[in-house]
Amino acid sequence: MDNLVYVFVAYTVIWAAVFAYLITIGRAQADLRRQIDSLKEALKEKGGG
Repeated sequence: MDNLVYVFVAYTVIWAAVFAYLITIGRAQADLRRQIDSLKEALKEKGGG
């Protein structure tokens, strides 16, 4: 039974790492989306698009 505790802890750590990674990727994507929108606006203001 003691081994099941280690398995549970390992799964918990792995899933926590996966969720942290997904949150990090999501934030980076949102930042890139804001930058793209900002660049599109700057391009429109210059009359290039």
